[in-house]
Amino acid sequence: MTEKITLTSEHNHPTKIKKDSSLIVINIITYITVTLFCICCIIPFWLIIASSFSTEEAIRRSGFTLWPTDFTLFSYELLFKSPDQMIGAYIVTILLAVVGTAIGLFIISMTGYALQRKDFPYRNGIMFYIYFTSLFSAGLVPFYLLIVQTLNLRDSYLAILLPLLMSPWLIVLMKNFVKAIPHEITESGKIDGAGDFKIFYALILPSLKPALATIGLFLALSYWNEWYYSSLFLTSKVEYRPLQYHLYKVINEVSSLKNSIAGSNVVIEDLPGETLKMATAVVATGPIILLYPFVQKYFVAGLTVGAVKG
Repeated sequence: MTEKITLTSEHNHPTKIKKDSSLIVINIITYITVTLFCICCIIPFWLIIASSFSTEEAIRRSGFTLWPTDFTLFSYELLFKSPDQMIGAYIVTILLAVVGTAIGLFIISMTGYALQRKDFPYRNGIMFYIYFTSLFSAGLVPFYLLIVQTLNLRDSYLAILLPLLMSPWLIVLMKNFVKAIPHEITESGKIDGAGDFKIFYALILPSLKPALATIGLFLALSYWNEWYYSSLFLTSKVEYRPLQYHLYKVINEVSSLKNSIAGSNVVIEDLPGETLKMATAVVATGPIILLYPFVQKYFVAGLTVGAVKG
């Protein structure tokens, strides 16, 4: 009996070695592929950082390089020439992102949960209405009249906060994620005498962490990158504007200055153009990139579940 076991083990040994070798080859190929992909993603951003520390004349002479040419901080000095405005823009954007994301998550999570409840009689009609609004829009003019005349929100940060709170796609994503939670959890809460809000808060929300992180990141990005509504509804009466719109105004002011003196004898080569754009990209994307690693695992899980659930 012992001899038979030994022979069997010796017979399977080459197969095991072959499987181990195949696994090693697959791992090597995977790591090389991921590494190359990461390099392809990092190089463009590194190029932006290096170009932001170069002079405008060096960019025109040598093009964009991976290392700063004629190192200078002039573009950043121009962006931060009014520190109060830049700090105020950061504060406004952070507050909008935090408050808007928190309120948006609360509304979207409750909406997705209600639309997934089998005992909610009007869920199909409401879901059709939400989906219909993603296909058709009334246009810019009715939207502008709604914000300015009906709601009287001109020169108010609410004009930026409210339109970005919800979107049909985020509601569908949350609804599909809630669908993965067994309905028996809700039924068990009812049997124990818990109300709807108690069931949602104590039983449903803890299971929605990946979805909350995913949708929260989308909401935060939409508030962080917002500039269009600011240009429509915020006038000079507002002292501090969101970060993206503030940077957009700085670039436009420099471009207008270069165009206005282009025909004169004033030297404009030292005024940054491309380097200023690179510096604004670094200032605008840096903080949000630092936030992403903390929600990455929830982000991937949430996208996976939202993609495969019908």
